[in-house]
Amino acid sequence: MSTSGGTKAVVAALLANSGIAITKFVAFAFSGSSAMLAEGVHSVADAANQGLLLFGGRQAKRKADAEHPFGYGRERYVYAFVVAIVLFSVGGVFSLYEGIEKLQNPHPLEVPWLPIVVLVIAIVLESFSLRTAVIESNLARGDQGWVAFVRHAKQPELPVVLLEDIAALLGLTFALVGVGLTIVTGDPVWDAIGTIAIGVLLVLVALVLGIETKSLLVGEGANQANVAKIREALVSHPQVETIIHMKTLYVGPDELMVGAKLAFPKGTSMSNVASAINSVEKSVRAAVPHARIIYIEPDVFHSPHDYNPPTDAIVIKSAD
Repeated sequence: MSTSGGTKAVVAALLANSGIAITKFVAFAFSGSSAMLAEGVHSVADAANQGLLLFGGRQAKRKADAEHPFGYGRERYVYAFVVAIVLFSVGGVFSLYEGIEKLQNPHPLEVPWLPIVVLVIAIVLESFSLRTAVIESNLARGDQGWVAFVRHAKQPELPVVLLEDIAALLGLTFALVGVGLTIVTGDPVWDAIGTIAIGVLLVLVALVLGIETKSLLVGEGANQANVAKIREALVSHPQVETIIHMKTLYVGPDELMVGAKLAFPKGTSMSNVASAINSVEKSVRAAVPHARIIYIEPDVFHSPHDYNPPTDAIVIKSAD
């Protein structure tokens, strides 16, 4: 995913949610609909989240320094995790509270047509925001399915915006059904039920975002396709006999670190080893451009039993 693509989707969502939030609060002020209040708070939370994503992206661009030698790329993960917390606490929990309170103390809607108009307009605007996120995501996800893209994307902005926009459209639908049934039946309980449904939806989406972002914060390696490319690049040099073991780690959404122990023939001179390592590094970066940090340790391969490599070690014996 290009950073510009993610930024475009975030900005589109921010503009849409800011405008939608204002109209929802106006509708709530005139109608007293709890679903409209919950949706207004939801839109404010979403707009704040998009602001956090933009701020996190800006912070992540800072150059590496002595305190953070690998840079600040993971700040994007931190702010994506904060987004999940905000969505859970501000959006989900508030909506549940408001819905339960309205069940206990129901009151009829005033100016009932206004929430309907606002919700329909909001659905149209939110659909444009989702369309932008889908277009930008299609440029990044390749042949991955949508679930795989959300689960395995190393850049957090697009998956976050996608899930927020989908949750927003579903929430608007719940609110529209709740308000509509309240108008038809005259029973404000339906408005409260719609509000509770919005809260449950937001809590579930926040949990999914939190789980996926936590995995990125803990540290993820390259996917299988890129691991295969890196392996091939490492053994492409004629003097490299085998990969004793290898590890990869994303130190930021666009920066992959590769560490490998490579076996060279006995008696190889230091100058030849250094030349081979430089060549291998170029091959790795050509195969996987975001593999920007590469550490290679030369060694002599004896037998797999002579090593106690990590659990994710890769041992590839060269052909005789």
